[in-house]
Amino acid sequence: MTERDRERSAAAGPEPRRSTVPVVLVHGLRTSRTMWRVQVEALERSGRTAVAVDLPGHGVRRGERFSLEAADETLVRAVDDVGGRALVVGLSLGGYVAIAHAARHPEQVIGLVAASCCTRPRPPLVDAWAVAAGVIARLPDAGARLNQVLVERMLSPAGAADSGAGGFALAVMGDVLRAMRSARPLEDLARVDAPVWLVNGRFDHFRGEERAFLRACRHGRLVVVPGATHLVSLVRPTRFTRVLLEAAAELEGAVAGGVPLSVGPTSEGQRPGADAADDAGLVGHHDDVVAEPVQHLR
Repeated sequence: MTERDRERSAAAGPEPRRSTVPVVLVHGLRTSRTMWRVQVEALERSGRTAVAVDLPGHGVRRGERFSLEAADETLVRAVDDVGGRALVVGLSLGGYVAIAHAARHPEQVIGLVAASCCTRPRPPLVDAWAVAAGVIARLPDAGARLNQVLVERMLSPAGAADSGAGGFALAVMGDVLRAMRSARPLEDLARVDAPVWLVNGRFDHFRGEERAFLRACRHGRLVVVPGATHLVSLVRPTRFTRVLLEAAAELEGAVAGGVPLSVGPTSEGQRPGADAADDAGLVGHHDDVVAEPVQHLR
């Protein structure tokens, strides 16, 4: 740079810093905010504010009673603390909570990532979980050993450590299952005007209604992570983190450019479901995530 160039640069002042979208992350059932360690670190390295919260009855809040109302209040406070608007990310239980929050507080949500929660909590499903939870709760250790064995089998050592670093909330199952009876994720998604990313592991048992969830979105995108199971952010942390970074960048670009916050084409021919093999669950994947966009169709 010449002396004249330096003088011009000094006169112009520093380049304006590109605004970034803060991110609030909501954990799944029985774990805590520590499960998001990899994602929080990556988001912070990218210059973004990232906050992971503990839901009632979990992490540092074990002993509190869980309810959807209390969970919603937790998210409201967390988003307020990062400036009043955020990209909200939830997995499993956290995904259902994040969907409900987005429907009730649209002014707080720039975008929504709902992972591992594309199955409606219908009474038969909730009842089956309640029976299983009741049996496990009667074990001498309330299921602590069984939980640990499952965590170690399903996750890498690092993933297992992050999942359990805040302790496991074994006593919260009853409250959560009772609360989920009133959850209406499809109806809530239909009310969300912000962009929505539905993220599922390829082998997630909670992706059974992902097409219905995607159709419910006004501005939705389905992202399937190859090789991943239900705990997609812990099983494939790098790929999941890439989804978050790209979602945040897309939202920031839209905000900076003053364009509507939406994702996906409007073409009917491009909507998911046209491929019969895909509808049957035989989704073809490449080496990375598969994104399938769709606009709200009514």
